[in-house]
Amino acid sequence: MNGGSSGTGRRIVLWRHGQTAWNLERRFQGSTDIELTEAGVGQARRAARLLASLKPDAIVASDLRRAAATAAELSAVSGLTVAHDAALRETYAGAWQGLTHQEIVERFGDQYAAWKRGEPVRRGGGELETEVADRAAPVVLEHAEKLPGNGTLVVVSHGGTIRTTIGRLLGLEAHHWEGLGGLSNCCWSVLGEGARGWRLLEHNAGTLPEPVLGDDD
Repeated sequence: MNGGSSGTGRRIVLWRHGQTAWNLERRFQGSTDIELTEAGVGQARRAARLLASLKPDAIVASDLRRAAATAAELSAVSGLTVAHDAALRETYAGAWQGLTHQEIVERFGDQYAAWKRGEPVRRGGGELETEVADRAAPVVLEHAEKLPGNGTLVVVSHGGTIRTTIGRLLGLEAHHWEGLGGLSNCCWSVLGEGARGWRLLEHNAGTLPEPVLGDDD
């Protein structure tokens, strides 16, 4: 993609869903279809007003209820129709799903430690992180390709899926993806189109992204 002489180019905003009851319980959700809490809906509504100020051109979201409901808040204030895609769902994590963080550490300690070291691990017998990126990143790029020259795409998804997608789009090796910190509920990261590909402009932001003014812009 060519951002043109303006240097702005296309932007991809990767927005994590609002709070769920399982988030509060530190319970691993994975692909389990959990709804937003009342507070999560409020988070999505507040964030949607901020993201609408970016004048997005398109919205694509995971079809799981927590992401779809988050995306619906941006749709309501922007007037954009949301495209839903199951490829943007959270990592399927088999036996880990429904367990609390403590239960995972107790029952799958070696597996958990290996995952945190950046090793390829099928958590709970589920998907590898590279497999999540294999399904999610092409969908993000497909929608980004349809943007106008300086357009903005909002992708509403899940923490793990967003992290692996960012890692893939930045060209990082998979064992470095854990170096990207997690996203808070209803926070987002922004990728911008540069001369050498995608760049991470904002990470885990909760306010309007500001331009980088300085030697590294």
